[in-house]
Amino acid sequence: MTDQELEVLLDDLESDRTERKESVSDGDKIRQAVCAFANDLPDHRQPGVLFIGANDRGEGVGLAVTDQLLITLSNMRSDGNILPMPSMTVQKHTFKGHDMAVVLVQPSDSPPVRFKGTAWIRVGPRRGIAGPDDERRLNEKRRFRDLPADIRPVSSAPMEALDDLLFRQVYVPAAVSNEVLEQNQRDVEHQLLAAKFAHPRPPACPTVLGLLAVGRSPTDWIPGDYVQFVRIDGTALTDPVQSARELRGPLSDILAELDELLKINIQATVDFTSGPIEVQRPDYPLVALQQIVRNAVLHRSYENTNAPVRLYWFRDRVEIQNPGGPYGQVTRANFGTTGAYDYRNPNLAAVMKDLGYVQRFGMGIAMARQAMAANGNPAPEFQVEDTHVAVILRRRP
Repeated sequence: MTDQELEVLLDDLESDRTERKESVSDGDKIRQAVCAFANDLPDHRQPGVLFIGANDRGEGVGLAVTDQLLITLSNMRSDGNILPMPSMTVQKHTFKGHDMAVVLVQPSDSPPVRFKGTAWIRVGPRRGIAGPDDERRLNEKRRFRDLPADIRPVSSAPMEALDDLLFRQVYVPAAVSNEVLEQNQRDVEHQLLAAKFAHPRPPACPTVLGLLAVGRSPTDWIPGDYVQFVRIDGTALTDPVQSARELRGPLSDILAELDELLKINIQATVDFTSGPIEVQRPDYPLVALQQIVRNAVLHRSYENTNAPVRLYWFRDRVEIQNPGGPYGQVTRANFGTTGAYDYRNPNLAAVMKDLGYVQRFGMGIAMARQAMAANGNPAPEFQVEDTHVAVILRRRP
């Protein structure tokens, strides 16, 4: 916030986004105020501001704003009394010739926030203890914000980051019947909202799903949204690289390019001896590679990592690795077993099904195992860690 915006709030004695304290002598009341601003019961969706060094009329009292005072205020965030921990900043400002410490408290995504077990809220220009109805509203706000990772808003991205033409020409015809399309009179933005490709928070903005599916340049906003392909002439990462590519772009482009890349790199041998008819056998079954790579794109984590899906093609094996460990019902112990599946990105799974890249949910690994066995390859091997999953497909002997 600018100094001008802060000074307007300092002078507004009726605002429920502002509280003034002459000193830090009563730390508990300051913590209560932080808690109340974090809960944002009026749903301003803007930071609450605590002015330290101001009286109730918004006038400076001549408080000495030292580094130690700022540290004392900052430590209130993480001393364990306010849970969950609020997001706040502490700064020194000068208003009307007087120094003040300004505490900006962001609305929490996980209300109710409590100070020593009690939820505090703003009631007009005063703070108070949340009643049962207030806590119900705070719980509803939390549930509303607890969106699956793939449909969370990307507020830094403008709506122009979504490719309207790609949405209308590729996704909509695949996902919506002709009868519905003929009756649909909504504008494109409302269609994007209905498809969960955009979030209505004012102003409307793309979701993670929208950028993945129809983003003009998804990696501008989701840096790890690409597939790294490396063909290695040997059996170790240090051996010479034959070819390397990075597959970027919207989901349909990446998956189509992946299919072509897999087909190009599969090699077939001809069997003249096992029967009267010549038989060509690939070193890897295409279905197995497709299922594992698509699973990696679908089940990976798109949060808290800039790592891509990695596809390393060695002489004797193919290794496919995706960032993000087991999720939900899937654990390291039951990974890959029949019936053990869950979705970190459930809406992305639906989009991939609409586009024809997923036929039956939870069947990808089973189909890969079946295809590998039918082709004479060893069974897939899984390396499951907390932060990533790697699948190794070994070449047919």
